[in-house]
Amino acid sequence: MGRSRTITMTVKKKTGDAFDAILNMPSKMMPDAKINDSGWWSFTGPHGKSKLKFNENKSLGILDHKFIDEESSWDVPMRVVSNGDFSEVIITLNKPDEITDEQFDQRMDELNEMFDSMKNILESQP
Repeated sequence: MGRSRTITMTVKKKTGDAFDAILNMPSKMMPDAKINDSGWWSFTGPHGKSKLKFNENKSLGILDHKFIDEESSWDVPMRVVSNGDFSEVIITLNKPDEITDEQFDQRMDELNEMFDSMKNILESQP
């Protein structure tokens, strides 16, 4: 059985606003992020050239995405769920076969920092 980690983040933002903000998050977090006509974001990440594409459905709160860098490829289920004036963002990370357990642990540490800054950006935007 593979390893996985699920991260839940509460954001002080209504669900539709949080959803829209996350769709544009790459440009806020990576200075060199660019999106092409087919919906792929490309940028330089901690593990080299990286790309990300959302497969979203706003009415269902689905923000699943594919993330690829020079070491690995991830299929990431992501949901934005309403909680009154707040939103719950739920992300499940399944370890890709091509990275080791140690690399997975390192990625989880990096992602915790990334999610902290993502939450700050989401909550600081009007």
